[in-house]
Amino acid sequence: MNFEGAVAVVTGAAGGIGAALAKALHARGSSVVLTDLTEEAVQQRADELNAIRPDSAVALAGDAAESEHIQACVDLAEQRFGPVDLYAANAGIGGGLGLEATDQQWQQALDVNVLAHVRAAKLLVPQWLERGSGHFLSTASAAGLLTQIGSATYAVSKHAAVAFSEWLSVTYGSRGIGVSCLCPMGVNTNMLRGPSTATRAVTDAGEVLEPDDVAASALEAVAKNEFLVLPHREVHEFWRRKSSDYERWLAGMRRYQDSLV
Repeated sequence: MNFEGAVAVVTGAAGGIGAALAKALHARGSSVVLTDLTEEAVQQRADELNAIRPDSAVALAGDAAESEHIQACVDLAEQRFGPVDLYAANAGIGGGLGLEATDQQWQQALDVNVLAHVRAAKLLVPQWLERGSGHFLSTASAAGLLTQIGSATYAVSKHAAVAFSEWLSVTYGSRGIGVSCLCPMGVNTNMLRGPSTATRAVTDAGEVLEPDDVAASALEAVAKNEFLVLPHREVHEFWRRKSSDYERWLAGMRRYQDSLV
């Protein structure tokens, strides 16, 4: 994919990986619609980009999991810049912890981490098929390939995000539509801050990367039309161990979990 002159929508763009993706896309010549729940924060990010290149970014606050808001973002992009070339489904939520997670927490995690992707794809893929091009960038997690100690809602919903991205790639990858699935481990964002076992499980497992580094890895993969994006190299080895000997991997994860208590 060529980013120069492209039109992108980035969800969860007020901070963290989303803000870094918007900044990286903008630096490569794209026009960007940024969306997040907090109007003031996401508007600030758009203002920062417009200060560099006027009339190249616009903010729209709202819930990235709602079909009406996704449609509004796409409509805004078309009105201001043109048809959407790249949709970065980046907004994410941790949800609850173990079996104590409420039904509401489960639904929120599934809505934001999975169904937001589905709803965006339902809207955009038919348009992209007509044009013969388009790229869907899904921010999942290493938890979607491995698991997340301490958070069932996060582990399950991120597995589903990876599975949906795989399905998109298999179904539409030969018809001009690119799909990339970003699966980082520890990233220096607000989601990683806190004393919980889930947080320690991530920070103790490997290096904590900066959002800009993760965004650069993601866009490099998009440019090459590569599917799996692993900014943390150790994740590939963890994933290999899991697939080669599931029982041994599960036993090791149980030991790791016990060490965190």
